[in-house]
Amino acid sequence: MRQLLDVPAPAKLNLFLHITGRRADGYHLLQSVFMLIDWCDTLQFERRAGGVISREDIGGSGPALPEQDLVVRAAQALQQATGCEWGAHIALDKQIPQEAGMGGGSSDAASCLLALNRLWGLKLPPEQLMQIGLQLGADVPFFLGGDNAWVEGVGEQLTPIALPAAEFLVLKPPTGASTPKIFQSPALKRDSSCSTIEDFVASASVFNYGHNDLQPVAIDLCPDIKIGLDWLRSQNLSGRMTGSGSALFAPASQASVVDITTLPANWIAKSCKNLFEHPLKQWRK
Repeated sequence: MRQLLDVPAPAKLNLFLHITGRRADGYHLLQSVFMLIDWCDTLQFERRAGGVISREDIGGSGPALPEQDLVVRAAQALQQATGCEWGAHIALDKQIPQEAGMGGGSSDAASCLLALNRLWGLKLPPEQLMQIGLQLGADVPFFLGGDNAWVEGVGEQLTPIALPAAEFLVLKPPTGASTPKIFQSPALKRDSSCSTIEDFVASASVFNYGHNDLQPVAIDLCPDIKIGLDWLRSQNLSGRMTGSGSALFAPASQASVVDITTLPANWIAKSCKNLFEHPLKQWRK
């Protein structure tokens, strides 16, 4: 096998995001539910001799990715962890918006680890891939886990959770919010009460549970977020921000017929369905 083509990397939404504390090293403790959706990047892999990792961007309309993006770093981390002498050429069709809080870069990295583990014949177990992924970013292990998840700690404690099928309208304004500035803000609420999976499952609607503690600070840094929330409200939809933004989402069973012509110029709107599991979950075996 020399190639793996049309490898998906799905986005995620944070159904809620509570900051419950802060560790001595400065990392924030959180609780959240990460949910996979059918908005995906697509990657192509070609095995090459010589150990060189190269990447090209195909499709997509966002800003160019840096040469040492998470995909390249993931491939190099896998080489370093295993001593593998194979290289690869990776083509990336970037459809998930950047600076969105949808985990696009982390998902790309996870799909890269899963694909190259197969293409290079390494046969690393999921636990080892998760360790490599955590070094790349806190969200990468989630995308390697294969399931929607209840998330705790700094994002590394994952408990699989079943969610009902649903449809969402996802919005992305043209501007982004700075994740470091959000977490560094003195206005950030860091003392939300701890929840339990039982609390979440027993709620009247799991898709409207809790809140996103990052949202008020993000609105101050990125006014487009409030514009988007107000627009969703005008469509009789209850929206919130995902992750550190600036993407927004709302449960919308009729998302395909929402009048998006009233959105401001250069906004992205997409109707998405949630996924019950990651499309590459079987590659973990």
